[in-house]
Amino acid sequence: MTDTPNTPGMNEEELDSTIILADEEGNEAAYDIADYIEVGDKEYVVLVPQDDADDEVVILRVEEDPEDEDTELFVPEEDEDVLMKVFEIFKERFADEYEFTDEDEDSLFTDAE
Repeated sequence: MTDTPNTPGMNEEELDSTIILADEEGNEAAYDIADYIEVGDKEYVVLVPQDDADDEVVILRVEEDPEDEDTELFVPEEDEDVLMKVFEIFKERFADEYEFTDEDEDSLFTDAE
Protein backbone atom coordinates (compact mmCIF):
# COMPACT_ATOMS: atom_id res chain seq x y z
CA MET A 1 0.00 0.00 0.00
CA THR A 2 1.10 3.55 -0.60
CA ASP A 3 0.48 7.03 0.74
CA THR A 4 -1.41 7.96 -2.43
CA PRO A 5 -5.08 8.74 -1.98
CA ASN A 6 -6.22 5.96 -4.30
CA THR A 7 -8.59 3.23 -3.27
CA PRO A 8 -8.47 0.68 -6.08
CA GLY A 9 -11.41 -1.63 -6.42
CA MET A 10 -13.83 0.52 -4.42
CA ASN A 11 -17.20 1.30 -5.95
CA GLU A 12 -20.10 3.52 -4.87
CA GLU A 13 -22.01 0.57 -3.37
CA GLU A 14 -19.15 -0.33 -1.05
CA LEU A 15 -18.90 3.25 0.20
CA ASP A 16 -22.68 3.56 0.76
CA SER A 17 -22.90 1.85 4.14
CA THR A 18 -24.10 2.81 7.60
CA ILE A 19 -22.17 1.92 10.75
CA ILE A 20 -23.60 2.14 14.27
CA LEU A 21 -21.05 3.01 16.97
CA ALA A 22 -21.64 3.04 20.73
CA ASP A 23 -19.77 5.25 23.18
CA GLU A 24 -18.58 4.24 26.66
CA GLU A 25 -22.05 4.93 28.07
CA GLY A 26 -23.83 2.78 25.49
CA ASN A 27 -25.23 5.71 23.48
CA GLU A 28 -25.45 4.73 19.82
CA ALA A 29 -24.82 6.99 16.83
CA ALA A 30 -25.14 6.27 13.10
CA TYR A 31 -22.30 7.05 10.70
CA ASP A 32 -21.94 6.77 6.94
CA ILE A 33 -18.78 5.36 5.42
CA ALA A 34 -17.42 8.33 3.49
CA ASP A 35 -14.11 6.94 2.25
CA TYR A 36 -11.34 4.39 2.59
CA ILE A 37 -7.83 5.86 2.64
CA GLU A 38 -4.48 4.11 2.55
CA VAL A 39 -1.52 5.52 4.48
CA GLY A 40 1.67 3.53 4.52
CA ASP A 41 0.79 -0.14 4.66
CA LYS A 42 -2.52 0.37 6.46
CA GLU A 43 -6.03 1.22 5.38
CA TYR A 44 -8.39 3.56 7.23
CA VAL A 45 -12.11 4.23 7.03
CA VAL A 46 -13.54 7.72 7.46
CA LEU A 47 -17.01 7.80 9.03
CA VAL A 48 -19.27 10.85 8.77
CA PRO A 49 -22.04 11.26 11.36
CA GLN A 50 -25.64 11.13 10.16
CA ASP A 51 -26.65 13.50 12.97
CA ASP A 52 -26.28 17.07 11.70
CA ALA A 53 -25.54 18.27 15.25
CA ASP A 54 -22.38 16.10 15.34
CA ASP A 55 -19.55 17.68 13.36
CA GLU A 56 -16.63 15.32 13.97
CA VAL A 57 -15.63 12.55 11.61
CA VAL A 58 -14.40 9.24 13.01
CA ILE A 59 -11.28 7.62 11.56
CA LEU A 60 -10.63 3.95 12.26
CA ARG A 61 -7.98 1.51 11.04
CA VAL A 62 -9.27 -1.34 8.88
CA GLU A 63 -8.05 -4.82 9.72
CA GLU A 64 -8.94 -8.21 8.32
CA ASP A 65 -10.85 -10.49 10.66
CA PRO A 66 -8.51 -13.43 11.37
CA GLU A 67 -11.52 -15.75 11.53
CA ASP A 68 -13.20 -14.52 8.32
CA GLU A 69 -11.13 -12.95 5.55
CA ASP A 70 -14.28 -11.44 4.00
CA THR A 71 -14.98 -9.40 7.16
CA GLU A 72 -13.39 -6.07 7.98
CA LEU A 73 -12.76 -4.98 11.55
CA PHE A 74 -12.63 -1.27 12.37
CA VAL A 75 -10.25 -0.54 15.24
CA PRO A 76 -9.07 2.72 16.84
CA GLU A 77 -5.80 4.22 15.62
CA GLU A 78 -3.70 5.65 18.45
CA ASP A 79 -1.12 7.54 16.36
CA GLU A 80 -2.32 11.17 16.14
CA ASP A 81 0.08 11.90 13.26
CA VAL A 82 -1.46 9.13 11.17
CA LEU A 83 -4.98 10.32 12.03
CA MET A 84 -4.12 13.86 10.92
CA LYS A 85 -2.61 12.57 7.68
CA VAL A 86 -5.75 10.54 6.93
CA PHE A 87 -7.93 13.55 7.73
CA GLU A 88 -5.85 15.83 5.48
CA ILE A 89 -6.32 13.41 2.57
CA PHE A 90 -10.05 13.24 3.34
CA LYS A 91 -10.28 17.05 3.37
CA GLU A 92 -8.56 17.23 -0.03
CA ARG A 93 -10.90 14.64 -1.55
CA PHE A 94 -14.09 16.13 -0.12
CA ALA A 95 -13.32 19.86 -0.28
CA ASP A 96 -16.32 20.40 -2.58
CA GLU A 97 -18.75 18.46 -0.39
CA TYR A 98 -17.91 19.74 3.09
CA GLU A 99 -16.77 23.00 4.60
CA PHE A 100 -13.91 22.17 6.96
CA THR A 101 -12.80 24.25 9.94
CA ASP A 102 -9.65 23.88 12.00
CA GLU A 103 -10.96 24.89 15.42
CA ASP A 104 -8.94 23.31 18.23
CA GLU A 105 -7.43 20.87 15.71
CA ASP A 106 -10.63 18.79 15.83
CA SER A 107 -11.99 17.08 12.76
CA LEU A 108 -14.76 19.60 12.24
CA PHE A 109 -16.79 20.03 9.10
CA THR A 110 -20.20 21.12 7.86
CA ASP A 111 -22.13 20.24 4.74
CA ALA A 112 -21.13 22.59 1.93
CA GLU A 113 -24.71 22.91 0.69
